[in-house]
Amino acid sequence: MITLPAELSHALDALATRHREQDLARAAGRLTARYRQPIHEPVLRSALDVAAYATTRMPATYAAITAALTQAAACVPDFQPASHLDLGGGTGAAVWAATTTWPSLRHVTVVERDPAVIELGRQLAASAIHPAVRNATWRRSQIRADLNTPPADLITLSYVLGELPAAVRDPVVRWLAGQAATIAIVEPGTPPGHARVLAARDELIGLGMRVAAPCPHSASCPLAGGDWCHFSARLPRTGLHRRLKSAELGFEDEKFSYVIATSAPAIPAKSRVLRHPRTRKGLVTLTLCADGLREENVSKRYGDLYRAARNVAWGDPWL
Repeated sequence: MITLPAELSHALDALATRHREQDLARAAGRLTARYRQPIHEPVLRSALDVAAYATTRMPATYAAITAALTQAAACVPDFQPASHLDLGGGTGAAVWAATTTWPSLRHVTVVERDPAVIELGRQLAASAIHPAVRNATWRRSQIRADLNTPPADLITLSYVLGELPAAVRDPVVRWLAGQAATIAIVEPGTPPGHARVLAARDELIGLGMRVAAPCPHSASCPLAGGDWCHFSARLPRTGLHRRLKSAELGFEDEKFSYVIATSAPAIPAKSRVLRHPRTRKGLVTLTLCADGLREENVSKRYGDLYRAARNVAWGDPWL
């Protein structure tokens, strides 16, 4: 499981005490309903909405971004970013995830359009142990292709493309390619989310960047026929989290699609596990993306390889 940094978890718990639990639960339900529809206007309309978003959505967003960046770090092992630009950063989940992945970060800028969200993001960041989070610069702005921001080693754009008008997405992605050595784009793990990630991937490849993760190649995506590439990050739920979401399980699985593109030297995985491995007695079947889609059966007679297959998970690289 992916857990929040302890200081962020404590800060979110403290935030929840400022509101009645039943009010937070109602606000969380309204937000969930809004997010299931196409988003053409801000969905966080009050301080209560912002608190409900932070307590119920920020942990899952943090988990998904951390999972994506962890795979990126494995594929770009010499990348040690010093600067990070987070676009549409919300309450800062990507900033916390990036410094967890790359403690080398020293300068962080978050661009967000909602002043109430910025204020809460700053409050949460004030509790951070990592100085790059604690001292982050927060700027209020819409996301557009002519933003006046300095280049950064790393740019994150998480759960944002779906909120942009379709005509703006490609120009924004093209602008990103001229601003950073490595770009991480994360979207919901749905067919529309995957389609947005795939379009951004094609743009970035066309501009000369290479895909570091999750794809083992920079060729055309082999998925077709209504299938889509997505992964899952598991995070624990606190008692409060379960009550606010009317959930029974002690964990949550956040489905996400992502692409990491870079101009830095990269060592992509030889192949990537695209589904939960299917295990039977003495046999593991893996669905893999390599230079195309294939299934690989690993039987017990392969010894160490079989033991590795027993331990590999959906989204992991494979030999």
